[in-house]
Amino acid sequence: MSTQNIVQKLWSLCDILRDDGITYHQYVTELTLLLFLKMAQETETEYRLPVGKRWSNLKNRNGVEQHTFYRALLIELGRASDPMVAAIYANAGTSIKEPRHLAQLIEDIDALDWYSARQDGLGDLYEGLLEKNAGELKSGAGQYFTPRPLIRAMVEVIRPRAGEIVQDPAAGTAGFLIQADHYIKQHSDDLFDLEAAQQEFQKKRAFVGMELVPDAHRLALMNCMLHDIEGTGQGPVWLGSTLSTEGQRLPKSDVILTNPPFGTKKGGGLPTRDDFTYPTSNKQLAFLQHIYRSLKPGGRAAVVLPDNVLFEGNVGRQIRTDLMDKCNLHTILRLPTGIFYAQGVKTNVLFFTRGQRDTGNTQAVWVYDLRANTPQFGKRTPFTLEFLKPFIAAYGDQPDGSAARTDEGESGRFRCFSREWIAERSDSLDIAWLKDDNAIDAADLPEPAALAQEAMGELEHAMTELEAILAELGEEVAE
Repeated sequence: MSTQNIVQKLWSLCDILRDDGITYHQYVTELTLLLFLKMAQETETEYRLPVGKRWSNLKNRNGVEQHTFYRALLIELGRASDPMVAAIYANAGTSIKEPRHLAQLIEDIDALDWYSARQDGLGDLYEGLLEKNAGELKSGAGQYFTPRPLIRAMVEVIRPRAGEIVQDPAAGTAGFLIQADHYIKQHSDDLFDLEAAQQEFQKKRAFVGMELVPDAHRLALMNCMLHDIEGTGQGPVWLGSTLSTEGQRLPKSDVILTNPPFGTKKGGGLPTRDDFTYPTSNKQLAFLQHIYRSLKPGGRAAVVLPDNVLFEGNVGRQIRTDLMDKCNLHTILRLPTGIFYAQGVKTNVLFFTRGQRDTGNTQAVWVYDLRANTPQFGKRTPFTLEFLKPFIAAYGDQPDGSAARTDEGESGRFRCFSREWIAERSDSLDIAWLKDDNAIDAADLPEPAALAQEAMGELEHAMTELEAILAELGEEVAE
């Protein structure tokens, strides 16, 4: 049985939980709490769990006794001596009300083809489950899930190396950290080419992230553990807000790969960090400051950001100027619409390298337009790595973007723009030149819900701009 088939069987268990009033949003978290116990048995890591609080202890009970035992088990695991187990089960509870539904879940999980799952890798199985959940619009999980083909392409061109610290300050379910680890293992014979101390570094210190949402944090830790990324203390992904003083604990990094959340800070207001030069309630602009300030000299980053970051005035322009001073912003990839959960949102990937000095690092910016005249992606036309391969080839084999490149001219997708030309445009990076034939075809317009999402995003960004103007005038924003 393939991993895909096992994932489908796991997903079908959702029907049991729906009968118990469990929402799509809660589903994978509920399943994770049970899967962790079974996977610990399958990977022979039950020594990390308290004696008497393991899969067999749960499976061998029945009815109300099993249900009561499970509730107590979750509390006990949240107090486990193993810090990563304790972090995964921190404040865990179950919404399963019917003992027969819990019994059915346990029975069905136990009956899966775990031999095949082990052969393919339990980490891949769990990633598949997260991807399935993100693709289900009702779950709302897409906001924590960046399309895996895009992650693979970003990692492939950035080329993380053994011995480097890789950070994701908006970790979600840890997709970027998992893929970076996979890439390094591919290029080091699964770490066997490394000395023992280097292997230890890769498992415990190479990867670090932060995630604000407790459920997403739980999924991230499980994902890392199944891919043999231990981290230190409570794991490689920390629970907290990067835009608060907690984010200042994240270490200076060689590589940062991330897709920060869209929108403004909840409830308005500014990040509570005191080390940002340009305070703003726009979360992407705040994250962008964190990212380029957190890179070591020579460190490189690839960051998914919406269009408004490229053209927003006032503080937005100041942050872009600061970015191009402190870093070499060498490449922008304009992404197609429809590849994220909010389909109307237009996004880009910015690739940059921190300079050895703090001024004059960007001399030219290359822009690859993968948005104009591309298919309308969705269930009928899935977004795959094939669509990104021409960009990967054009980017070249140097992770800092320094490989020889060809400007394809006004009819091509890849063009170069000088820093002086960009300065004449008020440092706007919203650069497009191709006529998009798809844009005028009414049949290809997004769904009304997607259009509404886009309109809301534009209104939100307009509000952010107005708040910034009021702040500059010394006026308070009315609640």
